Amino acid sequence: MNVRRFPRQIAAFALALGAATFASAQAYPTKSVKIIVPYSAGGPADIYARFIGDRLQKTLGHPFVVENRPGAGAIIGTDAVAKSAPDGYTLLMMSNTHTVNESLIAKKPYSLMHDLAPIVPVNYSDLILVVHPSVAANNLKELIALAKAKPGALNYASSGPGTPYHMAGELFKAMAGVDVVHVPHKGSAEARTSVLAGNVQMMFDAITTMAQLAQAGKVRAIATSGKTRSAITPSVPTLDEAGVPGYDAVIWLGMMAPAATPKAIVDLLNADVQKIANSPDVKEAWAKQGAVPMRMSPEEFRKFMEQDIQKWAKVVKISGAKVD
Repeated sequence: MNVRRFPRQIAAFALALGAATFASAQAYPTKSVKIIVPYSAGGPADIYARFIGDRLQKTLGHPFVVENRPGAGAIIGTDAVAKSAPDGYTLLMMSNTHTVNESLIAKKPYSLMHDLAPIVPVNYSDLILVVHPSVAANNLKELIALAKAKPGALNYASSGPGTPYHMAGELFKAMAGVDVVHVPHKGSAEARTSVLAGNVQMMFDAITTMAQLAQAGKVRAIATSGKTRSAITPSVPTLDEAGVPGYDAVIWLGMMAPAATPKAIVDLLNADVQKIANSPDVKEAWAKQGAVPMRMSPEEFRKFMEQDIQKWAKVVKISGAKVD
C-alpha cells in the first residue's frame, strides 16, 4: 500500500466537497425556506420576519415561510432550528432575548454560539416605558416616587422571562432602586393587552408597536430607553435624562442558522438582508416606526452578540433576575 497517496486523496476529496458546497450555495434556494420565530404572532420579531421573508422571496424566487414556535423563553423554537439540517432551509429570527438567556437560563438544550451560526442583524429600536392611565404618575420621577412609597405594589408586564421587555424592567429596578413585581406573559401582545386593560400597571414595550397607543391616550408614555430621544416620540424624554442616569436598553433583531450552514449561503443571506434593510424605501418606512437598520458582516455580528451576552450577564447578576 502506498501511504503517500493518502494526503493527495484527502486534499482532492476536500476540494471536491468544497466545490460541491459552493455549487449548492450558488443554486440556493431551490425550494421553500422556513423562518422560525420563537415568539408569538404580532410582536416585532414576527412582524419583521414576515417583512424580510416577503422581500427575500421576491429577491431569491422561492417562498420564505414564517412559522411561530413560541414557548419557554424562546427556547422551543430556537432548539428546533439548532437541531435542523445545516442547509440554509431553516432559519431563526432572534433577538437579544437569546443573548440574555445565555446567563439567565443555565440549562438549555443548545449552546447559542456553538450550535447556531450568526447570519445578519436586522434592526434595533427603543423601548418605551408606559403606564396605565389610572397610575398616579405623569413622569418618571413621580413613578419612581410612587414605587418607593409602595414597594411591591406596582406590577410590570413582559412577554416572558429573558425578553428585552423583562430585562429592561429589571435594569430599571436595579438602577432606580425600586421594587416592582414582574408579571410574565405568553407574548408581547398578551402583555400589552394586560396593560391596556389595567390588569398590570406598566411595561416596557417596543416603541414600534406601543407608540401609537400612547399617542392615542390608551396608555401614558413615561420615558424611552435609548441614549437619545426617539424621532417618533420627540416629546418623551429618555430614562437617562428623566431620572435614571446611564440607562440604556434597546430591542434588536437578527437572523441565525444551524451551525455548519455553508458560509456561501450565510454570506448570500447576509448580503441580501442588508440590501433590503438599508434600501431607501425600507429605511424611511422603518424610521416612521422607530426602527433603525443594522449593518454587519456575519463575523461582526458574532462579535456583537458575544459582547451583548457579557452585557446582560452583568445585568442578570446585579438584578438577581431568575427564571422560576
